[in-house]
Amino acid sequence: MNLAYTFSGFMVGLLVGVTGVGGGSLMTPLLVFLFGFKPSVAVGTDLLFAAITKTGGVWVHHGKHGSVDWRIVGWMALGSIPFALMTLYVLHYLMSIGKETTGAITFTLGIALVLTACSLLVRSMLISRAKKLGPIDDEHSNPQNAARFKHLQIPATVLIGAVLGVLVTLSSVGAGALGTVALLFLYPRMTTLKIVGTDLAHAIPLTAVAGIGHLSLGNVDLILLGSLLVGSLPGIWIGSHLSAKIPERYLRPVLALILLLIGLKFVLQ
Repeated sequence: MNLAYTFSGFMVGLLVGVTGVGGGSLMTPLLVFLFGFKPSVAVGTDLLFAAITKTGGVWVHHGKHGSVDWRIVGWMALGSIPFALMTLYVLHYLMSIGKETTGAITFTLGIALVLTACSLLVRSMLISRAKKLGPIDDEHSNPQNAARFKHLQIPATVLIGAVLGVLVTLSSVGAGALGTVALLFLYPRMTTLKIVGTDLAHAIPLTAVAGIGHLSLGNVDLILLGSLLVGSLPGIWIGSHLSAKIPERYLRPVLALILLLIGLKFVLQ
């Protein structure tokens, strides 16, 4: 157990609890730049970390709030899980023939961070537009009633899942922030609570499959994973209670700028 990793996990958990930003956007760059881990190990460890920490969130959303649309989760998983497996297969093949995968992972991580930074800035705009339309929150209604593209809605949702499958597997970033923004765009009349719950439910199998795949490739540090979990779980709990007292509208732009700069550094290095 490393106290520095535990403290970092606590601070990231605190920020996740306050801002709702996905832990991968914060944790993976921290592991690479501050602790010097290889990008592949940082990504693999963070994927399993995300799968474990998000499970508690889904339990709350499904059990307490009933805010998970399992049909949309299924459509997204139909795209994300197969593409995550294909991405893992490609990584395994490249490693088996001696090809270096660090460059591809680093570049994808940079792109994912830049996209996440942009998503933080447009999220509030999408939410405000959705409020003007008036939400649909009947758990028995067809999710297409809240949809943007009607007959093309299911293929569009599967496509978004496929993109997330590749992006998350290569970078560990995107399952939270990008998934939420994509759902806000595709389903503008769904309530924000249901958007968050649905995205969270989809992120668990995706990060679990990708994380186990990276574990089989030797890209997971189990001691690091344990240290991060010990710190992050209380951090998320405290952060979620502080979120009502800290002005998120100031934190999100600052966080977006930091992620944008880190993402550009990954892309350009």
